[in-house]
Amino acid sequence: MAEERILDAQKSEFEGEDSEQAIRPQSLKEYIGQDALKANLNVYIQAARSRNEVLDHVLLYGPPGLGKTTLAMIIANEMKGNLVTASGPAIQRSGDLAAILSTLEAGDVLFIDEIHRIPRQIEEILYPAMEDFFLDIVVGKEGTTAHSIRLPLPPFTLVGATTRAGDLSAPLRDRFGIVSALEFYTTQELEKIVSRTASILGCEMEDEAVHEVALRSRGTPRIANRMLRRIRDFAQVYNDGLVTKEVAQDSLRRLSIDELGLDQVDRKFLEGIIYRFNGGPVGLESLASSIGEDATTLEDMYEPYLLQIGLINRTPRGRMVTAKAYQHLNIPVPESYAQSITNQEEQN
Repeated sequence: MAEERILDAQKSEFEGEDSEQAIRPQSLKEYIGQDALKANLNVYIQAARSRNEVLDHVLLYGPPGLGKTTLAMIIANEMKGNLVTASGPAIQRSGDLAAILSTLEAGDVLFIDEIHRIPRQIEEILYPAMEDFFLDIVVGKEGTTAHSIRLPLPPFTLVGATTRAGDLSAPLRDRFGIVSALEFYTTQELEKIVSRTASILGCEMEDEAVHEVALRSRGTPRIANRMLRRIRDFAQVYNDGLVTKEVAQDSLRRLSIDELGLDQVDRKFLEGIIYRFNGGPVGLESLASSIGEDATTLEDMYEPYLLQIGLINRTPRGRMVTAKAYQHLNIPVPESYAQSITNQEEQN
């Protein structure tokens, strides 16, 4: 397995409780879910290695927690290259990006998380680096002494990850040869992930408990693993370490996570629309202000799942709750609003 070379500023991302690195799969064969994406990546990687070339640049997008960082690590492992990681918000000056690019060696995989947050003027430095493996930098002061220097870079693969593919500029997006979306996981896939993580952590779980955790994981492996750690704590204190269905249910109740996987913020989201805006429609900024949450957080972390399970709809005029949301929260649907919900759902 290739030795990973990680920038010091990003090392903490892989240093977690109970060895987060040990929980992450190290190869495509170990990676559970995203079958179509894995199959295609396997072909691209095999073809690139047979030609003794670096893999085309890869853009991975989708909600947080679905495995974009893990896939970047796997790509580096499969291509027998080093992994260098960076974060879009940390790259604010041309010198920041130049410093990262100048550390690359032939065959390295550069992973940039939240790549949509790189400033547009900094993106322009990436264009020649991605296309021709050159770094164009300007030296000297503005005026007569300023001039451009072109420095060669070793062939490398850029893996960009984003929760907002639409925020990427077209010139940057078009320079990725491989563009793939990550989907929410099925309950069956999450059961396999929970079982695998429990085995690595040395946590004894009954099958019904595994199923209970998978059901409430919002289709997201990161959430499943996070909940498992907390459930393991309760089991260790109250049930000699054995995670039964009853222990899992009681633990999740203590964590304020209901049978659909909704937490307190989800319920604030839904109840805010119902009680403050009569079921909607309401703009995201107005809703966020009314419930005291950040609009970007709501849009990236909460809204995708609520949309997927049919508790809200997005309309040109804003967000609306559905009849299913009223039913889940045990709130009677107002007669005057029931018909408007039905009409809206039919239009969507």
